[in-house]
Amino acid sequence: MGYAWTLGLLFIIGLVSATFGSIVGLGGGIIIVPALVYLGPLIGEEVSTATAVGTSLAVLIITALASTLTFAKQKRVDFRSGWLLFITSGPGSIVGSMVTGLLEPSRFQLGFGIFMLLMALLMLLRDKLKPVSRPWPIQRQFTDASGTVWSYGYSYTPLLAIGFLVGLVSGLFGIGGGSLFVPAMVLLFGFPPHVATATSMFTILFSAVMGSLVHGALGEIHYWWLLILAPGAYVGGILGAKITTRLSGPALLWLLRLTLFVLSTKLIWEGLTG
Repeated sequence: MGYAWTLGLLFIIGLVSATFGSIVGLGGGIIIVPALVYLGPLIGEEVSTATAVGTSLAVLIITALASTLTFAKQKRVDFRSGWLLFITSGPGSIVGSMVTGLLEPSRFQLGFGIFMLLMALLMLLRDKLKPVSRPWPIQRQFTDASGTVWSYGYSYTPLLAIGFLVGLVSGLFGIGGGSLFVPAMVLLFGFPPHVATATSMFTILFSAVMGSLVHGALGEIHYWWLLILAPGAYVGGILGAKITTRLSGPALLWLLRLTLFVLSTKLIWEGLTG
């Protein structure tokens, strides 16, 4: 294929993944990773799952940085809690990034598929789950841009454990991990959703940097593809945000559930039969 075809297809992958990721509330990696693996031959170069993950994680740095800067201007980021989460999410991302290249493609597909299926189930149960009501030893008060004071709390052990788990998943699969961070922060610790989303993105930004450094050192980032994916992802993030305002909450939730179910079923089947 010619350069024009390659440039166009990569730009579209970045655009679609970021647009859809923005609409359903997940990082674009959930689309970028399978797309690079399955569509690589059309572009003219097959890549390993590890390279697809590393490239996706590098793209995530750009999108997470843009989101974090926006959230910071809106005073939604609890930087103190975000740095605490990064204490373990950073090392977790490093470990996950080192493990990715050790997995056979079928094992990776099976693990990725199971993870997405679990996320689909979490989305189904989310509305039925009630926040934990308990007095956490560490109490936080956060004042957002509107002047509203929010009170919530946590304990170091579960908070750091969640940080490591999310970092591990992020480095392993090349995704943001916000789908795990936000429900845990809201349901377990009582974070207001808008603060949880912004704080998790801040943590994910630095976790993505750590994971990308490992993938880059292992030669698992396709920098040429990254240069084309990044602008598409940037445009897609803006487009997705605009589309979101025109779709109802229930419609978005069902779109997310359906997408995760279809992709997880395909990956699990290929992982078991590969």
